[in-house]
Amino acid sequence: MQTLSEENYLKAIYKIGKPNFTEKISPTAIAEELNNNPASVVDMIKKLVDKKLISYEKTKGVKFTDKGKKAALLIVRKHRLWEVFLLEKLAYSWEEIHDIAEQLEHIHHPDLADRLDKFLGFPQFDPHGDPIPKSNGEIPVTSNTTLEEIEPGKKCQVVGVKDTSTPFLQYLKQLNVGIGTKISIIEKIAYDGSLIIKIGTEGNTTVSKKFSENILVVG
Repeated sequence: MQTLSEENYLKAIYKIGKPNFTEKISPTAIAEELNNNPASVVDMIKKLVDKKLISYEKTKGVKFTDKGKKAALLIVRKHRLWEVFLLEKLAYSWEEIHDIAEQLEHIHHPDLADRLDKFLGFPQFDPHGDPIPKSNGEIPVTSNTTLEEIEPGKKCQVVGVKDTSTPFLQYLKQLNVGIGTKISIIEKIAYDGSLIIKIGTEGNTTVSKKFSENILVVG
């Protein structure tokens, strides 16, 4: 069993490297993701290597072992299932669920994730549109197309967000944008890449390039 800190490191490595588990991750990238100092990261890497959760080559970086990949997927699975539970069953808001799920994901019980998955009706995606790993390790396919890539005159539907920070989610809430929201691209401004869009049946709204780069859509 891993400690809370070890699990956070495994989740960080997964986040940096997804969806390609063959990619090797540098200690510097891990330190930046966790906002931690490199010396502490190197110490933790040694612990994870000792537990056979990762392999590490100084010139190439960190890579999951099969055991580590399984452990990381379970942490991610629990986190995303808890997010669904918090939103759908306890009526927490979109921007609140991530921080609470960060705590709940560390609960250890052999069949908790499976029971939660069944109770929720086996959801494929969490409230932010991220795929929920299955008990066998399979990950549902999701869209990597951003709103910024959609041409003017086209319509699309929101399926996820890349930025799950509280300020961004609160901004989406103000715009009445969520998973499933339909958006029409009216015009792309050449000067700064901002977009004029129509959200659902509401009037036109101008959004920044940064905004459009963080919204995942399907056409």
